Amino acid sequence: MSWRPRLVALDIDGTITRVGAEEIAPAVRAAIHRAVDHGAHVVLSTGRSLIGTRPIVDDLELRGTTAICSNGAVWWDTTSREVIRKIAFDAAPTVDALRGLFPGAVFAVEITGVGNLSLGRFPEGDLWGVVREVTAEELTAETTSRLVMRWADRTPDEIALRMLDVELPGVTWWVDNTEPWLTVSPEGVTKGSALEDLRQRLGVSEEDTLAIGDGHNDVEMLRWAAHGVAMGQAPATVQEVANAVTATVLEDGAALELDRWFAA
Repeated sequence: MSWRPRLVALDIDGTITRVGAEEIAPAVRAAIHRAVDHGAHVVLSTGRSLIGTRPIVDDLELRGTTAICSNGAVWWDTTSREVIRKIAFDAAPTVDALRGLFPGAVFAVEITGVGNLSLGRFPEGDLWGVVREVTAEELTAETTSRLVMRWADRTPDEIALRMLDVELPGVTWWVDNTEPWLTVSPEGVTKGSALEDLRQRLGVSEEDTLAIGDGHNDVEMLRWAAHGVAMGQAPATVQEVANAVTATVLEDGAALELDRWFAA
């Protein structure tokens, strides 16, 4: 019998949905359902906050699995609909450092399952859930699992260039592929580290893992998987760490890859 993955990790934005959209293409939806029907443990592994992930889980009717949100810092049981793991950090030192590096940038910290506190105003639709503007002191008064920064009218490359040689102790960070957006997580927490913990809990062998993603925050996940697949529109640095490259999200690349292993 040919190889078939038992643990399948899927990024959301740019992988199973188009960036900025919530709709899942029919071919991708059908391919995910076939994987589930074949007994695979399908895990959504995303940089989205929990409140932004739940509608996708419900749309796919995924149950009996775990959603890994906030780049691995928040785990959500899709059956009990409860947070089963949450790792938080003190965002104050990072916010202070980034405010000095990125004048005019706006920041938000996640309130898990509720929304965000923001320092400055984000464009409509950028943040999920309830958003409340606060002072800098209020923004970092409590620990958080996810900090985001948007630098309006700039590019991701400008952010990445300014972050060269910058050290942010106690955190892990990524720059978005297409938007002037930086995401910060607790130190050492990535999609890859979270999936490895989950793999061991499930008793799945290292050889039986598949991951599909398109972003800089997917690099650790693609390296973790026995078979890591980059989307066709992923940056070259992401494609380089993958075992294979599928078609773009506009061409239903995730469905094409899943159908290699879970044919109708």
